[in-house]
Amino acid sequence: VQLVESGGDSVQAGGSLRLSCAVSGFPTNSRCMAWFRQAPGKEREGVAALSPGRSTYYAEFVRGRFTISQANAENTVYLQMNSLKPEDTATYYCATKVDGWYCPIDRSDRYNYWGQGTQVTVS
Repeated sequence: VQLVESGGDSVQAGGSLRLSCAVSGFPTNSRCMAWFRQAPGKEREGVAALSPGRSTYYAEFVRGRFTISQANAENTVYLQMNSLKPEDTATYYCATKVDGWYCPIDRSDRYNYWGQGTQVTVS
């Protein structure tokens, strides 16, 4: 299993970015896929998740601004981020869990595989 994030960049407030998580080892539509983030000096926090049943879950602080999606043909999960704020600055991680369709974004310990992260800086 391998998860590789990309798409992080430095943008101005109000701008947009699309993060990608390229997955190998299993089909992305067969497991929970989630995005977490961690800012310097802060704990890791859940951002969004997508279940095998296509249900989506969002943290309240990104609801309406971020969208999680997947492309089966590319076996890739995306995080579209609009209306970015300076407080969105963090390293963003893609993660998956090996069992179940329950995809909690407040329980990072439930996720078994993680990518290396991609940096997003909003100024």
